[in-house]
Amino acid sequence: MSRRPAHLLLSAAAWLGFVAITVWTMAFLADMVVPRTVDGPDRTTTARAVAIDLALLLLFAVQHSVMARRQVKSWLSRRIPTALERTFYVLATDICLALLLVLWQPWGGQIWHAEGRVTVIAWSLFAAGWALAITATFAIDHLELMGLRQAGWAAARDPGPTSALYVGGLHAVVRHPLMTGLVLAFWATPRMGASHLLFALAATGYIAVGVMFEERDLRNTFGASYDDYAARVPALVPRLPIRRGSRA
Repeated sequence: MSRRPAHLLLSAAAWLGFVAITVWTMAFLADMVVPRTVDGPDRTTTARAVAIDLALLLLFAVQHSVMARRQVKSWLSRRIPTALERTFYVLATDICLALLLVLWQPWGGQIWHAEGRVTVIAWSLFAAGWALAITATFAIDHLELMGLRQAGWAAARDPGPTSALYVGGLHAVVRHPLMTGLVLAFWATPRMGASHLLFALAATGYIAVGVMFEERDLRNTFGASYDDYAARVPALVPRLPIRRGSRA
């Protein structure tokens, strides 16, 4: 475990940046507080706006995917301390998301606009989605996910339990609670514009692809144990309990 002051400061900066970006994204999708939001006023032509937005979404997808590849991790490990590998990943994610939020170009008209009780339901689901996503990061070790544990903010985890498949807590309801929360947060809104729809579709598509590859890796790692788990617990959408009435 690293305890170097530079490692601690850099990892803390990456984590604080991610917290700020998360709050910023909430406001961005809610169309409030921040100056530029997902469905704000048009600033350029539709064609140019769509091209810019797709490029920003692609930049994030490429960064998030390429830096997670084993070959890239191996290349980085020869150039930066092992304790900072995850921190650099979080920092790169912070930068890509900040660029998306700053440079996003709203465009197009309104897809739907709910009022009354539906608005309350939509905002409640939006809040629930973010709450689930944030809670899920702690279910899978928030400190390690953010690179804080590796940099020395907490003791290294015992490697023994990590070799077993964890199926408790939120993971007893859905296999990927973090992704469930994000999808819910992206779609739950009383006002859906065309540019928000593009964001939600692209982000959901990326999540679907990411889940597919993660499922493949988990099956390769845990084999029949994961197959049994997958047969019992849905990937993203919880199963509603069905009550069977008794026969007379």
